[in-house]
Amino acid sequence: MNTKEVKAFGTEAKDKDLEQMTILRREVTPTDIEIEIMYCGVCHSDLHTARNDWGGTVYPAVPGHEIIGKVVAVGSEVTKFKVGDLAGVGCLVDSCRECDSCRQDLEQYCLNGSTGTYNSKDPFITGQRTYGGYAETVVVDEAFGLHIPENLDLKAVAPLLCAGVTTWSPLIHWNVKEGSKVAVVGLGGLGHMAIKLAKGLGAEVTLFSRTPDKIQDALDLGADAVIISTYEHEMKEAAGQFDLIIDTVPYDHDINPYIATLNISGTLVLVGYLGKMEDMLHTVPLILGRKSVAGSVIGGIKETQDMLDFCGEKNILPEIEMIKMQEINEAYERMLKSDVRYRFVIDMQSLKRQVN
Repeated sequence: MNTKEVKAFGTEAKDKDLEQMTILRREVTPTDIEIEIMYCGVCHSDLHTARNDWGGTVYPAVPGHEIIGKVVAVGSEVTKFKVGDLAGVGCLVDSCRECDSCRQDLEQYCLNGSTGTYNSKDPFITGQRTYGGYAETVVVDEAFGLHIPENLDLKAVAPLLCAGVTTWSPLIHWNVKEGSKVAVVGLGGLGHMAIKLAKGLGAEVTLFSRTPDKIQDALDLGADAVIISTYEHEMKEAAGQFDLIIDTVPYDHDINPYIATLNISGTLVLVGYLGKMEDMLHTVPLILGRKSVAGSVIGGIKETQDMLDFCGEKNILPEIEMIKMQEINEAYERMLKSDVRYRFVIDMQSLKRQVN
């Protein structure tokens, strides 16, 4: 497999800052497209991977799975894209394409293991891990490329490819529509997209917040109401209200109080936290109300494209703060303090301007 050198930003160890480095990308194969990266979103998963919070990071690591750019080369068999097209790459760059999940357009649940955009075993370059979008270019099979609606502001599109589809997928799976009652737990990168997308689908949307300081933000984003989860009287008044609760909180927390606010046959779906929960799940309200607790992760390629098309039709975009590539380490520290409303996006032109 022929390769070429590409400028990127990554880290050599969990306790080191990200810095400029050179990585290898494969040359375009017959079914590949090469994308010159214009913008790359910054996800909490990037930080967790860079610092090996989840274990398994192989260094050097180059994060970034919210990629927006322009197609600059196509393979001889490519039919989905042409040079000059806008294109995106989300959290996946390959899967087995043959298992039951893949045949249902659920590549994120590939039974043989999908290939992540970064820190996965690269199926094309033996012995190498995949590198993400903190780089000049990316090469991907056209089947895992995404078309970007031209009416959307490209600077803000990137977070749709993770934060957007992570909240879109449960909304679609649980059939949210006009008149559905949806609640969102947590107002951050995921939570603010859950509000916008649920509202776009016609749902009545409520935010659960621990403090009143998020009330105005939530209403400005389109929420119909805000419930302060630390106010016992407000939680009691909310009992039995919601068809679906999307829980975006990224750390261990007690979900039992929220289950009480589900309607009969309602579901609370976890999209933000990976790990063990210390508080035991009380099964009485589940059994007596046919309620469910579920999990969901990103979305398949078809589902992601559907979400992008929907956002194009409704002009739905995340709230972003643009940064330079050289500011990524500071951005990581700010993310840990929840000091961003609501998603960082890197202007990748700043990497090209980096002095060698």
